[in-house]
This record gives sequence, structure tokens and C-alpha cells, in this order.
Amino acid sequence: MEIYLIRHTKVNVEKGICYGQKDVDLAESYEDELEAVKEQLKDIEFDLIVSSPLSRAKKLANDIFGEQVIEDIRLMELNFGDWEGKVWDEIKDPLFPAWMEDFVNRKCSNGESFVMLRDRVLEFWNEIKLKDCKKIAVFTHGGVIRTINAIVKDIKLEDSFNEPAVDFGEVTIIPISK
Repeated sequence: MEIYLIRHTKVNVEKGICYGQKDVDLAESYEDELEAVKEQLKDIEFDLIVSSPLSRAKKLANDIFGEQVIEDIRLMELNFGDWEGKVWDEIKDPLFPAWMEDFVNRKCSNGESFVMLRDRVLEFWNEIKLKDCKKIAVFTHGGVIRTINAIVKDIKLEDSFNEPAVDFGEVTIIPISK
């Protein structure tokens, strides 16, 4: 089995804005980026196509595969709660400094911790690996892909940010032995 992790394309968000589960617009370069992702996937027949329900991932999946796409909320980006849509440097929440010191275990105000993201992604990952499929496409977000890479490589969450980030529109292939 091969699982293709596809990160959504660039977003139209100013640098420094927190936008985990906030639905945001795609960048003007979307059409070109869409074509680049299509090119990478063009000769592959997928048995299953799953997407985060957030529009930046879902649009890419639907524009390539149409009605075949199944949404799964476990593929959503980290929920930053009250901080969504705010400039990182301007967040005045009293919980923010403690979260910055230990974002792995501490929750955002009315949001998630990295452990909570990992738990829902791990549930999805363990379930998807059991499917009777040869090729699966998963359209999702940088935090989810970072989490899956940590799971697959058996890396501690606190060390996962030492790994290279996945670019917008990047396709990562994970082989699964059964």
C-alpha cells in the first residue's frame, strides 16, 4: 500500500496570522499550483481519496477528483481556538506564554494541544492502514502531515519540528507494509 499525503496549496493569508482550523482563501497562484499537483498525480489510480473538510484542502481534492472525495474531520489542522485569525505577535492571552513553552502538551485557549492533534490523526492513520487499498490520497495540512511523519518515523512530537517542513502543494508518499 502507498499513502499519498498532499498538502493544500498556498493560502491568501498575511504572514504571521494564526489560521489552523479557520477557513481561509487560497492564493491567486492556486490554478498554477493545482496544475502542478495534478501533474504529480496524473498517472496514479487511487482506491480511496480522503480530505480534510477545510476548504483549502477540500477544494484541491475536489478539483482533481470530484465526487470521489470523502471528508474526514480528523484531517483538519490544529485547532488554535481563540487565537484563530489573530496575529501571533499580538495574542494577549495569559495562556499563550505557557503554550509557547510546551505546545505539545498544553492546549490553546478553547483549542487543542499537539498531543490532541496527534491522537485524532493516529486514530485516522491506524484506521486507513487497515483498508484493502493499494493507493490512497490524503489531502490535508502541514501539521497533520508533520504528525503522520512523526508517527511513521517514531519521532517524539517535541522533536518533530526538527524535521523539514512540507511545502504547500507537496506530495509525500508513505509506503505501508502489510
